[in-house]
Amino acid sequence: MTLIFDGHSYRYELESLCRFFFTGETVTSVFRGTPEDSGDYEAYILTSLRRGEGGTTLTVRARYRGREEQAQDKVPNGVRDYDHDCEYAFGVLLYRALSALTGVFPQWGVLTGIRPVKLFRRLLDEGKSPEEARKYFEEQYLVTPEKSALAACIAENQRRILSLSGEKSYSLYLSMPFCPSRCRYCSFVSHNIEKTKRLVPDYLRLMCEEIRAAGRQARELGLRLASIYFGGGTPTAVTAPQLRQILDAVAESFPVSDALEYTVEAGRPDTIDRDKLRVMKEAGVTRISINPQTLQDEVLRAIGRNHTAAQTVEAFHLAREMGFDDINMDLIAGLPGDTLAGFRDTLSKVMALGPENVTVHTLTVKRSSDMGGEYASLYKATEEEVSAMVDHARQRLMDGGWQPYYLYRQKNTIANLENVGYAKSGHESDYNIFIMEEVHTILAVGAGAVTKLVAPTGKIERIYNYKYPYEYIDRFDQMMERKNRVVSFYEHNGLK
Repeated sequence: MTLIFDGHSYRYELESLCRFFFTGETVTSVFRGTPEDSGDYEAYILTSLRRGEGGTTLTVRARYRGREEQAQDKVPNGVRDYDHDCEYAFGVLLYRALSALTGVFPQWGVLTGIRPVKLFRRLLDEGKSPEEARKYFEEQYLVTPEKSALAACIAENQRRILSLSGEKSYSLYLSMPFCPSRCRYCSFVSHNIEKTKRLVPDYLRLMCEEIRAAGRQARELGLRLASIYFGGGTPTAVTAPQLRQILDAVAESFPVSDALEYTVEAGRPDTIDRDKLRVMKEAGVTRISINPQTLQDEVLRAIGRNHTAAQTVEAFHLAREMGFDDINMDLIAGLPGDTLAGFRDTLSKVMALGPENVTVHTLTVKRSSDMGGEYASLYKATEEEVSAMVDHARQRLMDGGWQPYYLYRQKNTIANLENVGYAKSGHESDYNIFIMEEVHTILAVGAGAVTKLVAPTGKIERIYNYKYPYEYIDRFDQMMERKNRVVSFYEHNGLK
C-alpha cells in the first residue's frame, strides 16, 4: 500500500492510522511530485489538501484490491487550531474510506496515541460528565462503546491515586538491562546476562553513582518522592549481593519510606530465590512482579523462556512465604502457539493463585524483536482470536474482583488492541498510573532509561540515557552532563 501526501505534511498521524487497516503489510509514504512518486500504483491512498478562499478542502481517495472509495470534508481557514482540525478531519476521512474498503473497524477509532485515558480525563477536566465524554469518544473519535466504557471506568478508578500527586511530586525509575535469556517477542534493550557478565560490575557501580546524583538533585529541588519502580530487563537477573548493592544505593539517596509504592520487577520466575526476596524485603520493597506471560509450557518454549509453568507457581508461593502481599503477574494475549483455550487455562490458573495485580498485554510485534520476520503472518492469523482473549480476560477479571486501573497502547499490536492493568481494590500500582497519565516528573537511571520532566503547565521534556550497557559505561560522564538539565528545567518553569 502506498500513502500519498498531496498539498500537506500531516504524515505521522495518517501513517499510524493507515497501519491499523493494513496490519502486517508494508505501507510506503510518498509526497506528490517528488522523485519517489511514480504516479502509478495498484493500491494507494491519496490524501489531498486544497486551500481556497471559501475554506480548505480535504480529500481521501483510496484503491485496494480493485475497489475504490472516496471521502471529502472542509475545514474553515480561520479556525484557531487549523492544523489540528485538518489532521483530525483527515483521520475521519481515512477511517471512513478504509473501513469501507477493508471491512476493518479499529476499536479505538481514529485515536492513534498510546494514552487514550489521558485524553478521556482531559474531557472530564473540561467539564464534561463521564456520559458526555463517552459520547464524545464514540461520535468524534469513532471509538467503540466497549472501549469508551473501559476508558471511563479506568479514569474513575485512577481518581484517588492521581489526587496524591502534587506540583513537586516525582517518581524514581531504575533500569536493569540484563535478562537470563531474551524472549523472542522482546524489543527492549536487554542482554543475556551470561554473555555480558563482564559488564555487570562496572554497570552496577556507575548505576549507583547515577542513583546518588539523582538523589542529590531531588533534595536540592525540594521534590517529594511518590513511587519507585525498578524494571528492565530483569532486576533479579543479578546475584543477591549485586541486587543489594543497587537497593542500598537507593536507600542511601532517597526517602524510601515516604514512597507510596516500591516495585521491583522480579519478572522471570527462574531468577527468583529466597535470598533475593529477602534482600528486597529488607530494602523496603512493597510490590513485586512475577510474570509468567503464559502457563502453557509449550508456549514458554516457543517464546524462548527457560522456565516452566511449575516454576512460576513455586516462585509465587515462595514470595508469599517471604511476606510479599502485593504481587503482579503479567500475561500476553497472542503469543505464538497459544490458543484461546490455552489462554483461558492460563488466566484461570493465575486467578486461582490470587495475585493482587494482573496485567494483560496484547502481543506487540516489533521488527527489532526475534519475531520481527513473522510480523505479517502473526497479525493476519490471530486477530480474531486475540480479540477474544482480551475480551475474555476483561470479563473474567472484573467478575472476579480485579478492576482495570491503567491502560496504554503500542504500535504494531495485534488487532490494534491495548494493554490493561487490573487490580484488587487498594492494590493499584501508583507508578503505573503516574507514568501513563504523565502527571509528574519521572527521574530515571540506568541504561535505556528516560527521565521525563513534567511542569504544571503540561510541558514535558525528556532526557535520554544511552541505550546499551557498554555505551552507558563508556560514555557515562557525557551522559551525566545532560542530567544538569533537570535543575534548569525546574528553574525555568518556576518550580525551584
